[in-house]
Amino acid sequence: MESPRPEELKGKATRIQLWNFSLPEMRTFHITWLAFFLCFFSWFGIAPLMAVVREELALTKTQIGNIIIASVSITVLGRLLIGPLCERFGPRLTYTGLLVLGALPVIGIGLSHNYETFLFFRMAIGAIGTSFVITQYHTSVMFAPNVVGTANATAAGWGNTGGGAAQAAMPLLLAAFMSLGVGEFWGWRLAMVAAGAALWLAGIAYYFLTQDAPEGNYRELRAQGRMPSSGVGGSFWPVLGDYRVWVLFMAYAACFGVELTIHNIAALYYRDYFALDLESAGLVAGLFGLMAIFARTLGGYLSDRSAVRLGLKGRVLLLSGVLLGEGLALMVFARMGTLAAAAVAMVVFATLVHMGAGATYGLVPFINKKALGTVAGIVGAGGNLGAVASGFLFRAEELSTPQALFYLGMAVAATSGLTLLVRFSPAVQEEEHQVLHLALAERQRQELAPSYGS
Repeated sequence: MESPRPEELKGKATRIQLWNFSLPEMRTFHITWLAFFLCFFSWFGIAPLMAVVREELALTKTQIGNIIIASVSITVLGRLLIGPLCERFGPRLTYTGLLVLGALPVIGIGLSHNYETFLFFRMAIGAIGTSFVITQYHTSVMFAPNVVGTANATAAGWGNTGGGAAQAAMPLLLAAFMSLGVGEFWGWRLAMVAAGAALWLAGIAYYFLTQDAPEGNYRELRAQGRMPSSGVGGSFWPVLGDYRVWVLFMAYAACFGVELTIHNIAALYYRDYFALDLESAGLVAGLFGLMAIFARTLGGYLSDRSAVRLGLKGRVLLLSGVLLGEGLALMVFARMGTLAAAAVAMVVFATLVHMGAGATYGLVPFINKKALGTVAGIVGAGGNLGAVASGFLFRAEELSTPQALFYLGMAVAATSGLTLLVRFSPAVQEEEHQVLHLALAERQRQELAPSYGS
């Protein structure tokens, strides 16, 4: 077997230096998580305001269920497409276009005047959920194997906190507009306009402050012959035939799909079952998303550490164990009858949900390096398909919300066993072992370099 190719590490960061903005890898890291934060904030910004919208538009439980499904359904297709677009045009241009265009339906939801128009814009907003795939793709090409799991998980985790921030901030933003003399009718609409404007500005910033890869942008690298021309169609079909991609598709449905569902229903759940007002329900529900600020990083970090000890098999075992714990914790959460118990159980459950998502994308970069964007997109789409499937549980008139949560926990626990089917050939495991230790050696060299005056 050939020794690991040095170019696999060329230019990639072997350390996460949070305060070193001179490195293109770290500038990209910060801009991409911030852009994802704003996307997540805008995507679920309307969720904590649904109690107001429900009254204004006289929505039924079935209609609210349809809205929940619509908010994540279009993202399934979008995530399948966005990965190949990253490979073809580069993550910088892809993200810029998504942010600028995605701002339009966020602003446009303020034009809703009935169930049908609200449903349309809620579905269109779901397109910005594809931002996750670009974030994971961009950090994957910027960081070496020894830290790629941590980098992916941290960027996504910090971005995911946008969902929790929206739960807490949007009711306060509505209250701020109302204090200026604006009624509820215009208040929630103006809050969404503000979120959309921030998204548009982020698109402009992404274009000017990032680059596609450590060595430059794809267009210039291809013109210089330093990067092969894109072959989107050629990379897509082999990935579809790799069973491991579909196992991770299911695993991501069981963690991120559940996360999306909870973001959509949490505020209404606490309001309906624990009689909280709009602001209090949003604050408690916001705890779920805010756990991502550390928990997703923890999942990615433990994935990297598991790889050092057990190789790629360690990453697989970690993911399986975390998903099992998540499913059990969700079933416990569904049985809590007091506010304090429910909040504590939700924090434990949320931690495991976010860890599972981080551990999933600790594996993604190693499935097919030549089609990283396609793999990342398909697995990411699994999260949204999981949310769509979960939405039907909460749409059913015969099921209460706690019952739906309990059944969802059972499904997650069952899915954990599927991840053990992910296998890698001995040759691939050995190659990745060598590349990992080459990256660790390079990191140690960089850390010791200042001591020798270099």
